[in-house]
Amino acid sequence: MKSLFKIAGVTLMSLLAVSCFNEKDRNYQYFPNMYKSVGYETYGEYEVFEGSQEAKLPVEGTIPRGWMPYEYDNSTEGYDLAKAELKNPLPYTEDNVNEGKALYTIYCAICHGDKGDGKGTLAQREKILGIPAYDDAGRAITEGSVYQVMYYGINTMGSYAAQTNEKERWQIDHYVMDLKAQLEGKPKREPLTEDEAKQFDSSSENQMAIADEEMTNDAASSHENANTEESSSLNEE
Repeated sequence: MKSLFKIAGVTLMSLLAVSCFNEKDRNYQYFPNMYKSVGYETYGEYEVFEGSQEAKLPVEGTIPRGWMPYEYDNSTEGYDLAKAELKNPLPYTEDNVNEGKALYTIYCAICHGDKGDGKGTLAQREKILGIPAYDDAGRAITEGSVYQVMYYGINTMGSYAAQTNEKERWQIDHYVMDLKAQLEGKPKREPLTEDEAKQFDSSSENQMAIADEEMTNDAASSHENANTEESSSLNEE
């Protein structure tokens, strides 16, 4: 009788062990945190981190990938300096102007109007008042002043540095200057040919916007590769 109980017990234990087995996953993990990292809340408090906070400020002096330093201050002096000396580093091509127009329609036309006359939808509804036209003689905008305002914002207009990268802002800049010329009755500027664009000043200073896009694309590619490798690793396991 005792033998039957032993056999029944062993059989039951064997069935329980087999029923918990999963061919697609590890059944027992020694130090499971070494296989799967612990998820921490960004602003959570954990004793394992210095100051008990998971989120950390970057090391002083570091520059985020995909961001280029901008040397003009957010001040009246910085604005005047940018207005006087900052030039658009992108070649004036059809592609850049067309892209600038599309971005302008998304971010700018709602206030400044499709023609740059300051009569956008919000202005017509009197939600925002006093939006100047691009041909306003009192402002006498330049490529540099337009970019400075997009980067920092001015008066009731906020900064668009977070919504657009450097190349996109310069593309918008080209289109804004086109609208200014139209309002002033000046002829449309002729875009550069493909050959002329290639001969455009390619100094390091004038490649900031292009470098910005390349870094962004590299970062996206690296992220995609990392995700692919992680998926492959999980499938192998």
